[in-house]
Amino acid sequence: MKALQGVEGRLEWMDRPVPLCDVGQVCIKVAAAGLNRADLLQKAGLYPPPPGASDTLGLECAGVIAEVGPGSAWQVGDRVCALLAGGGMAEDVVVDARHVLPVPERLSLAEAAALPEVYATAWLNLFRLGALQPGEKVLLHAGASGVGSAAIQLCKAFGNPCWVSVGSAERLAYCESLGAQGGALRDENLDDLRDFGPFDMILDPVGGNYAALNLDLLARDGRWVNIGLMGGRKAELDLALLLGKRVQLIGSTLRNRDDQYKAELIGELRRNVWPLFDEGRLQPRLEKRFPAKDADAAFDALASNRIAGKVVLVLDETLA
Repeated sequence: MKALQGVEGRLEWMDRPVPLCDVGQVCIKVAAAGLNRADLLQKAGLYPPPPGASDTLGLECAGVIAEVGPGSAWQVGDRVCALLAGGGMAEDVVVDARHVLPVPERLSLAEAAALPEVYATAWLNLFRLGALQPGEKVLLHAGASGVGSAAIQLCKAFGNPCWVSVGSAERLAYCESLGAQGGALRDENLDDLRDFGPFDMILDPVGGNYAALNLDLLARDGRWVNIGLMGGRKAELDLALLLGKRVQLIGSTLRNRDDQYKAELIGELRRNVWPLFDEGRLQPRLEKRFPAKDADAAFDALASNRIAGKVVLVLDETLA
């Protein structure tokens, strides 16, 4: 099979053996795979896959089940999407059957490929780690990103007013169309966020240069969940303020969590989030789709920081 690799900063389609399907696993014929910033980092050689995971790019995909290992309730031919530690940008992928979700009835496989990673990330950090309660106020940095788009919709669905920081007025309007109350532009004055706070929770993929502001914006007993380092890995904090406000600072990653943790997380998504797609209360935010031959253009589009929502790479046009 063909599989997309990051080789010394470039993309290369390589021949790989079709993976074997073992007990408790399924093999998916991949229609499309979602792109994430982790793929950009892995391509650049900065984010290797966890031990035992495929070195093929791709943390989420959608397709049709081609083979079912013993112990799985899935059936050959089921339309599914999956959360992966790697391997999604290939013609076939084998995955723990517990990390697989049905494709919501109204959605195409290309749309479904844009769901697992961002909704798993948003749910994990807002509700499982962030312990968000109805009515609590949320600040989402990089609100127009794939995770931000999912988080805004989840906040709206579960009764949490949210605000965003974004890079342009157009992206702010996009976030407001999804349900954000408002926000501020990072190239103007993020101090304007003080007009909307204090916030009970902040979801932050930026890190370093937002750290002091986050601490200032949080309410007493606020939770600050850091999921990325786009703004640097070091910061100076007033720990007296952290203590005085009783702030919880939580570092979070998803890719390197164990299979059981991911299975429990996927189970929560299936019970609490997936029905909202069938009801039309959540929508995939597929901004651009690219054929496999244009993988470089797809990665460039995501790296441009001008995408609102998700980019998807289509591997099989007959399915997607």
